[in-house]
Amino acid sequence: MMRVLDTAALLHWPADKLVGGICAESQRQEIERVSPQRSMLVFALDIDWRQVPSDWLKNAREIAAKSGDLPRLSDVDLDILALALGLDLPLITDDYRLQNTMKNVGKNISSVDTKGAKQVWKWELRCTGCRSRTEVPTYVDRSIKGPVMDCDSCGSPMMLKRVK
Repeated sequence: MMRVLDTAALLHWPADKLVGGICAESQRQEIERVSPQRSMLVFALDIDWRQVPSDWLKNAREIAAKSGDLPRLSDVDLDILALALGLDLPLITDDYRLQNTMKNVGKNISSVDTKGAKQVWKWELRCTGCRSRTEVPTYVDRSIKGPVMDCDSCGSPMMLKRVK
């Protein structure tokens, strides 16, 4: 079965489950950095390493922005997401942001080593000053935590918050 594998699968699954998987070229550096020993095994397997077309990446950014997950996705996450969406294949990931983005557009996901996300959430930006709300744009800064951008109205930091 063809499927897109995130780095958690590359790190934790047995070799026979990885064979035939599709991965982004950007994952090579990530796995070498995280586990040099495991990378030697993974690179010896029959894995389909792919460059991500720019139009697929643009589409992935737009879809991740609509769910609100974009600010917390890394470049590698976006590449993996773009492959899964562009190839219309299931994504194997333990990353809840990737799972949420895929579920928001009705795509198939499976977990590597967790139970997976049970709910689908939408995220928005809320100003810490004037409390204005806005959808997440595609040009937003991405980081693990902290403010996402400054408010257009008052200049205060805007934080990612779940839509209730």
